[in-house]
Amino acid sequence: MCQLLGMNCNVPTDIVFSFTGFAHRGGRTDTHHDGWGIAFFEGRGVRHFVDHQAAIASPIAELIKRYPIKSTNVIAHIRKATQGSIALENCHPFVRELWGRYWVFAHNGDLKEFAPQLSGPFRPVGTTDSELAFCWLMQNLHAQFGDVAPALPALRAALERLVPQVAAHGTFNMMLSDGTALFTHCSTKLSYIVRQYPFAAAHLADEDLSVDFSEVTTPNDRVAIIVTEPLTKNETWIPFAPGELKLFVDGMPQS
Repeated sequence: MCQLLGMNCNVPTDIVFSFTGFAHRGGRTDTHHDGWGIAFFEGRGVRHFVDHQAAIASPIAELIKRYPIKSTNVIAHIRKATQGSIALENCHPFVRELWGRYWVFAHNGDLKEFAPQLSGPFRPVGTTDSELAFCWLMQNLHAQFGDVAPALPALRAALERLVPQVAAHGTFNMMLSDGTALFTHCSTKLSYIVRQYPFAAAHLADEDLSVDFSEVTTPNDRVAIIVTEPLTKNETWIPFAPGELKLFVDGMPQS
């Protein structure tokens, strides 16, 4: 299956270190070679990059590893196709507009016999179960709240009702963000870490690369990294429970 990487933080931060290790899983240290993508929120805008090439061979992925784009919310994905051809339109993350904001979504898993009725403006462009699930979630959120964006607690409650309906069809590890917060759901495997003061050094598991975060941060910074498989080998990652939906705001999971 695919792998997910998300970042949520309280100040704009680059994801170069984490993405460098993550991209190696797109064809070098793992077999997720059917495309990749990443989306960075910047204010109300989104920088969105996708490629049907393996991340390890993609010139666009090389750009991301070398160009420190700073953001408070990032979602990345490397694909191992289960449904849908290897094509640009089937590469995650997917982007839609709702309530005057961009929403970004990525999914790891495989949904069986998932064929919901879509009646509104949210329609898949590609042929993946993932994009179909995203459109269904957007359709139902709009149906429930209309044209006025809900407060975060109401939105979380709605997703806690909707997400299990999708997950009932198979594996539904997913990430969803509108740039103000990051929603994550685990069916089988997700882990996270919160990096904050006092910062320490971290060493990637997929490449011989380390960074001392105390040299590139301030005492006020806080960064949450969420990923399918832990990216570093010298830090303690916290696993999600199966079926758990977590909301991250300003670099912290919300209770």
